[in-house]
This record gives sequence, structure tokens and C-alpha cells, in this order.
Amino acid sequence: MKNKLTALIVLIVSFLFIDQLIKFGIKINFVEGQSQPLIGNWFVLNYIENPGMAFGTTFGSSIWAKLGLSIFRIIAILGIGYFLWTEYRKDARMEFLVAISLIFIGAIGNLIDSMFYDFLFSFDPCNYYNYMEGTGNFENCVQTIRGQEYSRAVEVRHHGFLLGNVVDMFQFNVQWPNAIPYVGGKQVFPAIWNFADACITSGVVLILIRNKTYFPKEKKINNSLKIPFHITLVQYRKRDFPVRTSRGLITCG
Repeated sequence: MKNKLTALIVLIVSFLFIDQLIKFGIKINFVEGQSQPLIGNWFVLNYIENPGMAFGTTFGSSIWAKLGLSIFRIIAILGIGYFLWTEYRKDARMEFLVAISLIFIGAIGNLIDSMFYDFLFSFDPCNYYNYMEGTGNFENCVQTIRGQEYSRAVEVRHHGFLLGNVVDMFQFNVQWPNAIPYVGGKQVFPAIWNFADACITSGVVLILIRNKTYFPKEKKINNSLKIPFHITLVQYRKRDFPVRTSRGLITCG
């Protein structure tokens, strides 16, 4: 049991470190919108900042939507952590505990971004990538056009504690063959994701594939003898009572 707990702690801490190391490297060395081949041309680094959940899912652009998303993450992390601990106490399969841990890691990794990145890294409201309609948060930005400076109000994303974006960077650059109707020439999987998203997806897929192993169905015991609950212990020991079977009422004794 202790070795299992140690292994899970090492897994969680090391994977969180990898997730944050990748994100810090991207934030420091890349400009938002910058793209670079990673493995050939089919797997690329494409740095964006995601205001929502895994694979770009959002709840809206208002400050309450952003806070609600962060609070949802916190509640989910507490629930997953509690479930992981209870399954560990039940001495569940290590494979199952690893799957839950991967989901736990991904949720924490993305929450760290939204909690602290607006404080750890400078926020430029006039950066094009921080523009967001529907927030109601306006900033005066100065733009230089043909040597002339112009000031205009632009609507930008909310920023601060629990309001930061999630750093995404990985993308599969693979297109459907042009001969396929409707989807020809389009990307097979256009979403941009990060290491934390990959952890969540891996954990969920592992549970779905192995769910019969993790959640085995209890075998029903077909007991044809139905003993009346009102019999006494003495009668039961002597088998001196009527018993109802599929063939009718018989008397034991």
C-alpha cells in the first residue's frame, strides 16, 4: 500500500512539473501565434492562449463565466482527489489509480495557469490575442498607422486571479484527403492542446476501454430455496420448516 501511494505521488508531482515546464518554456521563448514544426509537418508547436477548458471549450466571455469555469475546476479537482483517495484506501488496481491520477493531474495543471499566470507573466491589453468581445472590459490602446499614433478603446479579456488563460501549444497538422466530400482538405483534428489535456484524455480513454475490469458486475446467485424470515434458529438447524421451491411447497426435516 505504501509503495503504491509513493508511486502515485511521484507520478502526480513529476507530470505536473513536466506540464508547467513546457508551458513556461513556451511563454518565455514563443510569441503568441508563433508556430514551429515539431515532428515533420504533421505535429507542430502552435502557441495560443485558451480562455476556456480542454480543447478550447468555453462557457462565455463574461467575468462570471470565467470565474465559474475556475470554480468548476476547483470543485472537480476536490471531487477527483477524494475519489482517488477512497479508491486507494480500497486497494484498487494500480492501473485504475493511474487513470484517475492522470485526470487529476490535467485538471490541476490547467487550474495553475488560470490562477497564477496573469501574475507571473506581464499582461498586455493591447496585444491582439487579448482582444475579446462581450467582456465589457475596455482598455485604451495606442496604435501606430503610417507613422501616426491613434488611440482607441478595445474590448479585452478579463485578467487576474482565477481569470488567466490556459497555455496550449500542440497540434496535429493532418488534413483529410481532398477526394473525401465535405471534409476534404480540412484538418482531421484542428484543436490545439497541452500536456495537461493529454493527461485528461489518456485517463478517460483508459477508464472507458478497461471499464469492465475496473467495475466488474457482481454475479447473481440463483438460489431456488427461499427460506421464510419468520423461522426460528432451532427450526433452521433441524431443517423442520416448509420451503418454497420452483416445484411447490415442501417440508424439510
